[in-house]
Amino acid sequence: MKKPEIDSQLDLHGNLVEEALPKVDDFLYSAYKSGHDRVWIIHGKGTGVLKLEVSRFLARHCLVRSFYTADKYHGGDGATQVNLIK
Repeated sequence: MKKPEIDSQLDLHGNLVEEALPKVDDFLYSAYKSGHDRVWIIHGKGTGVLKLEVSRFLARHCLVRSFYTADKYHGGDGATQVNLIK
């Protein structure tokens, strides 16, 4: 049976922290199950609150090996690259 394909990016524009974190959790599990080893979470620049809270969430997530600000081709300061465990 073929694994369902999911996008390697999650766009959180317009989401409040309370809405975003469950989406990030679901996205990470789906990405892991689909075999992704790297994904991007697009949170935008805004006030920085969403980026901060997403980073705090990622820091303690069991599927996250590492994360950092995305390169300019994947959103720069407005996105976070996440490397998943293997």
